[in-house]
Amino acid sequence: MCWTDHDPLFARAQIEFEGISRECHMACVPDAKVGDYVIVHAGIGICVIDAIEAQRIFRELERLQLLSEPAESDEEVE
Repeated sequence: MCWTDHDPLFARAQIEFEGISRECHMACVPDAKVGDYVIVHAGIGICVIDAIEAQRIFRELERLQLLSEPAESDEEVE
C-alpha cells in the first residue's frame, strides 16, 4: 500500500494484491500504514486486519481456488 492522498474525506492509496495494483478509497481506514493488510470491498478499504487473519483468509481463498487465475468476468465476452 502506498498513500496517494491523506485528505480525511478523500483519502486514497495504491494497493496491491496478487500482482494487481489498484487505487482504493481509504477514508474508513485512516490509520492504515504501509505493510498493513486491509480488507477492500468495491474499491473502499473497510478495515485493517492483522497478519494472522490475513494468512487465514489467503488460505481459504486458495482452498476455494479464488487466487489462482483472474476471474473470467475480466475477459471480454462475445
